[in-house]
Amino acid sequence: MGAGASDKQYTAFQTHIPENTRTKPMDKDSNPLTHFNTAGEAHMVDVGDKPVTQRLAVAEGRISMQPETLQLILSGQHGKGDVLGIARIAGIMAAKKTADLIPLCHPLAITKVAVDLQPDEQNHAITCQATVHTSGQTGVEMEALTAVQIALLTVYDMCKAVDRGMVMGDIRLLEKRGGKSGEWVRS
Repeated sequence: MGAGASDKQYTAFQTHIPENTRTKPMDKDSNPLTHFNTAGEAHMVDVGDKPVTQRLAVAEGRISMQPETLQLILSGQHGKGDVLGIARIAGIMAAKKTADLIPLCHPLAITKVAVDLQPDEQNHAITCQATVHTSGQTGVEMEALTAVQIALLTVYDMCKAVDRGMVMGDIRLLEKRGGKSGEWVRS
């Protein structure tokens, strides 16, 4: 290792799928995981027969950082530019590219994406909330969640030179509307 390099060793994760949990043929009616066919293989769900409805999803997450990092972002003194403005655009772009990133997501005609980044000075964090709309046959939950995560990753990327210890978390769906399952709101 080079001078000043850490001697800490990180363990590589090993993946072992026990024989009794590998995909098996299953009855279509007893399978709540719609991304698997009756043979237990991953597939893209056919939404062609579903009615077109107004769909909405709201997701949220946060990134925590050193107080000095947050002040650098808020003061506009960050050398890379408007951190929150760039993160907002990154989140919007991510929502539109979700089907390119998540293998079994459908490409959707998104009608609106709103990404809001709010500083929380008391907790030295930034909260991101993304709202995605479409009129379609499948929901936009994945698009909202992807928007949040990419917006937060953009904040990390732009600030990592001054604070590599930032932590992203609490990423979750807050609400979804439309489709057969109707409305769901996190309690």
